[in-house]
Amino acid sequence: MPTTHSTATPSPSTATATTMSSSARVAIVTGASRGIGAAIAHRLARDGLRVVVNYAGRAADAQAVVQSIAAEGGHAVAVQADVADSQAVRRLFDSAVQAFGRIDVLVNNAGVMPSTTPHLADTDDATFDRLVAINLKGSFHTLREAVHRLQPGGRIINFSTSLVGTALPGYAVYAATKSAVETMTLILAKELRGRNITVNAIAPGPTATELFLDGKTPELIDRLAQANPLQRLGTPQDIASAVAFLAGPDGAWINGQTLRANGGMV
Repeated sequence: MPTTHSTATPSPSTATATTMSSSARVAIVTGASRGIGAAIAHRLARDGLRVVVNYAGRAADAQAVVQSIAAEGGHAVAVQADVADSQAVRRLFDSAVQAFGRIDVLVNNAGVMPSTTPHLADTDDATFDRLVAINLKGSFHTLREAVHRLQPGGRIINFSTSLVGTALPGYAVYAATKSAVETMTLILAKELRGRNITVNAIAPGPTATELFLDGKTPELIDRLAQANPLQRLGTPQDIASAVAFLAGPDGAWINGQTLRANGGMV
C-alpha cells in the first residue's frame, strides 16, 4: 500500500486569486497532475470551469498544470489528497469550497494499474489490496462525499476501463475494481433521483500517456493501436473531450451510463 497523505489544502500561491465564492461552475478532478487527468483539467478550464487539480504525491506536476491553466486565462488550485484516505477526501472537498465557494462536477480519474499483469492465481495480496484501495475504495470515498456536496444540476464522471469488455488475461483484479465502479455509477444515478445530478462513467481503451507507454515495445504499442477500427491509440485529449461532453450542457440527458471511449475496440 502506498504511503497515505492526509494533507488537503489549496496551495497558497494559487488559491489567493480565486478564494471567494463565484457563480462559475467548479470541478474537482482527481489524479490530475499528469496524463489524462491533466488533459481533463485543462479542457474543463477552457470550458469556463474553475478546477481543483487533485494529486497524491506529484506536487510539482500539479503546480505545473495549475500554472498552465492560469497562463491560458483559467482558474485552478492544486490540492493534495490520497483518495484511499476518507479523511483526506473530506478535506479535499472542504478545500474546493474554500477556494471557489461551491462544487458542481466530480471527475473520478485517480486510479492505478498493476505494474505487471499476472494471472489471477499469481496475483499477490499487496497488489490486490492496492488496486481495491485506490480504484474502488477511492472512488467510493469521493462519491460518498459528492452526494453531500454537489450543487443541483451537478455531474459525476467516474472512470472505468474498456478492459471490462475485452476481459484480457492478466487484468482480472484491475478490471474487477473498474467493473465495480460501473455498478456504483448506475446505482448512484438512481439513488440521486430528484437531485438533478447525473452520474456516468468513461471507459477508455489504450491511451497514449507516459504511464501507458512506459516499458512497452514499439511492436506491442502498434498491436494495441491496431486493435480498434480507427487504427490508433487514444489521446488524453480524446478522453478529455468525452468528459467535457458529460460535464457540459449537451450531456444533460445522459445518466447512469458507461461510455466506452476506445475507437470501437469493444
